[in-house]
Amino acid sequence: MPPPSDLAPPSDLAMSPYEKLAQLGLELPQVPTPIGNFTTHVREGTLLYLSGQGPTHEDGRIHTGKVGADVSVEEAYAHARLTGLNLIAVLHTALGDLRKVRRIVKVLGMVNATPDFTDHPAVINGCSDLFVAVFGDAGRHARSAVGFGSLPRRITVEIEAVVAAS
Repeated sequence: MPPPSDLAPPSDLAMSPYEKLAQLGLELPQVPTPIGNFTTHVREGTLLYLSGQGPTHEDGRIHTGKVGADVSVEEAYAHARLTGLNLIAVLHTALGDLRKVRRIVKVLGMVNATPDFTDHPAVINGCSDLFVAVFGDAGRHARSAVGFGSLPRRITVEIEAVVAAS
């Protein structure tokens, strides 16, 4: 019998990011249109810089409010997950194939929070957990999760990322 390191990987490791999204019951949305004079991404060499995305549904609805006041941690986690899905849609558009993602390098998560709110990491885990679920170990990243007094259009979260791609 071969040593454990030589065994075939479990089937979920062999799944493509698209299969993992389907397994999670998710479909890639259209990339939200930027709300200012910027592009959704810039590629420099093997690094792809993704502009901040928010919790925007494909029909244009957005989640707004102040986390710690009128938005719970659980609701904001779901908003961060939706934002992560929007970032994955940007990746798909930029690369043409999510299998070209080598690693999610860095994530900056911004939370529209009350001054006394302290659970920013739990909110941004919505995005981080999705990246790991879709990209496996390549989805593990360095991260900052910080609070802001306001965000554009009063959205609950905004998240940007740096991705290494082939």
